[in-house]
Parts: sequence; C-alpha cells; structure tokens
Amino acid sequence: MRRLLGTSLAALLLAQGPALAETFDPAAKQEIREIVKDYLMEHPEVILEAVQALQDRQEQARANQAKDLIVQLREQLLRDSRDPVIGNPKGDITLVEFFDYRCGYCKQAQPILAELIKSDPKLRVVLKEFPILGPDSLVASKAAIAALAQGKYPVFHEALIATRGTLSDDKIMDIAKSVGLDTAKLKADMEKPEITGQISDIHGLAQRLEINGTPSFIVGDTLVPGAVDLETLKKLVAEARKSCTGTC
Repeated sequence: MRRLLGTSLAALLLAQGPALAETFDPAAKQEIREIVKDYLMEHPEVILEAVQALQDRQEQARANQAKDLIVQLREQLLRDSRDPVIGNPKGDITLVEFFDYRCGYCKQAQPILAELIKSDPKLRVVLKEFPILGPDSLVASKAAIAALAQGKYPVFHEALIATRGTLSDDKIMDIAKSVGLDTAKLKADMEKPEITGQISDIHGLAQRLEINGTPSFIVGDTLVPGAVDLETLKKLVAEARKSCTGTC
C-alpha cells in the first residue's frame, strides 16, 4: 500500500508541484515528503521518466506551433519570386531548405537532396539562402543570389556547396569564374540593396519559425531541423503529397 501511495503521490507532485502541496496541513505534508522520498530513492527512474514526458510534451508543442506558423507563412516560404528554385519549378510538392554554404551538414545533405530530386520528377525545391556562420557565409550567399541575374545560380550553388575549407572572397570569385560567371558584374550586383533585403527577409522567416541552424527543411507542414537521410526525405514528401489539399 505504501508503495502504491508513493507512486501516486510522486506522480501527482511531479505533475502539479507546489500547487498541490498547499492543500495539505504541515503534518500531512511531512508524511507525504517521507513517502515520496522513500519511493524516489527506491525508484529514481520515475524522475527520468517524468523529465522525458515533459520533454516530449514540449517537443510536441513546438512541432504544433511550427505547423501553425508554416500555414501562416506558406506563401513566403513557397512562392517568394526572389528565391532560387531547383527540381521541377511546376512540381506538385515543394521542399524548402534553409542552408549556409559553410555548413558541413549542408554539404553532406547536398548529394542526398540531388538524389531526391533525381528520383522524384514532381518535386519542387526552394532554396533559402540563410548565412549564419560568419562574414564568409554572407559573401557567398550574396554572390549566389547575384548569379541569378546571369542565369548561373544552379551551377554556382553546387560548386559553392561542394567546396571544402574556407570560402574567402578570392576563392568565391575563383569559383564564380570557373563556372562561367562575369565576376565584375557579379561583384556589382552583389552590392544591390535588394540582395541584402532578401537575405534579411529570410532571416526574419527563420526567426519566426525558430530555425537556428542549418540545414533545416520544410516539407508540407513539417519542419525538420538538421541533416536527414534520403529515406526520411522521401517519406516526408510522400506524406505531404498524400495530405496536400492546396498549395504544397
């Protein structure tokens, strides 16, 4: 009986804490403390289970909040005409990636994303330039966006994301030249305020969605932070395609 009571009281106190304790007189409180202490000493795993349950609830709450925000921000996420699009521009499902050219996990994700596009001819991919790893990242993103004006974004993007090591200004320009970009025009276009504004807007979107790292993917109404494998992305796309009833 004492063990059963300990289990019940431990669960109640862990769930409701001080508010529940206020309903007991001092003698009852002391007895409860002793029962709960004895029980927790015998079964410390209860605390870990309670912490895990709290973390699970918090994670689910964050996921639900992200879903609501994705619905609210869908047009900005999927249909901003300034964003580069790869894959099928008229695809039925859109995957959005927030990435940084200096991010090692983004570099690992690139061939996986390329394979996903190759395996799914109906997939549309929106690339959100999200430089968060320092000045070199910002220069690389500005250069990549500027390359749109010369019709060279896809090849330049792939070359930048595949680059290992530092991304100095000179190295970025060397890569630009190697893929056929006019570097003088590129440098001039990089300074246009529209490019700075585009990157700023992407940072604003990321902040609202609580995206703090790269890569981060959005498929349907699901936000997936961090690198994921090909099968996971395929599953997310399939689920989004199955449930889509509008702009996806």
